[in-house]
Amino acid sequence: MVITKKFNSIAAIQALQKIACDVPDSVQIHNLEGDKVVDAKSFIGLFTLDFSKEVNIVTDSEYVIKELEKLN
Repeated sequence: MVITKKFNSIAAIQALQKIACDVPDSVQIHNLEGDKVVDAKSFIGLFTLDFSKEVNIVTDSEYVIKELEKLN
């Protein structure tokens, strides 16, 4: 599944990373251009993306999808 989402704070990005670490499934973040892909479990990797824009979150985890809907 792919969700497009904009994060408005560092706290929300930290929450995303924590949610990703709670599941064994892969959780990837792609910029909208598709030229950068980051593992959402990598806190340092997350900061290589431009979160002033929307990003695509790619995962098969229903838990991650439900938790992301609660953010922001």
